[in-house]
Amino acid sequence: MRDMSEAETLFELTFLGSGNAFAGDRYWSSFALNRRFLFDAPPTLLAHLNRLDIPTLGIDAVFLSHFHADHFFGLPFLFLDYEYINHRTKDLLIVGPPGVEEKVERLTELGFPGLVRKNQRYRRRYLEVAEGNEYPVLELIARPVRMQHTESLDCFGFKVRLDGRVLAYAGDAEMSPAVLELAKGADVLVVECSCWEGDCGPHISLDDIRRLRAQIPPQTTFVLTHLEPGRPQLDMPGVLLADDFATFRL
Repeated sequence: MRDMSEAETLFELTFLGSGNAFAGDRYWSSFALNRRFLFDAPPTLLAHLNRLDIPTLGIDAVFLSHFHADHFFGLPFLFLDYEYINHRTKDLLIVGPPGVEEKVERLTELGFPGLVRKNQRYRRRYLEVAEGNEYPVLELIARPVRMQHTESLDCFGFKVRLDGRVLAYAGDAEMSPAVLELAKGADVLVVECSCWEGDCGPHISLDDIRRLRAQIPPQTTFVLTHLEPGRPQLDMPGVLLADDFATFRL
């Protein structure tokens, strides 16, 4: 973490979970930036927002990296809250790969039939992203970077800029030049580390993180998430391990 003057912008990252798809001793990975911007939406989304006292009505935008279940199946529960509990009236922006509106709305209809048609108080606005473009998302400027993860899905990392500082989020990815591009120039990099030893298949390993850390200036703080069980002894400066319900101010 950095020592910062009050004039500088802090990123507050609150992790709703820090585990990979198999969960193990961790919940599925997701985090909130400044309690307003969600990055991925696992099935435990609503319960963990409530546990962390993050008001559901305070969420202004959701960034979806891809459409695996551990990354977006929580959205229908959020919409259920907005319809029956907290009665949202402000628009909600959902940012994601091509097909984001069709997939999220269809999932919601499958999970809670009729809920899509009930909504009258607020709009869910969808933004489909493409690599090479920048998008204003309220006061953020977001640039998607295509990740290599699985051939069956479009997978994106996001580089978001706020008041001159940059947060990068890799989503799910295997190590590739795209991850290096995403990390360059970031003040904070939230990056998966799905296994402590060996090859993770279409994911990033701890050995990959060591190689990436050596290529990125020390001013960039890494936060590792999407983790398997356990806590290895890290031998790298500027690398933090996420935990379920942990908050970092960076």
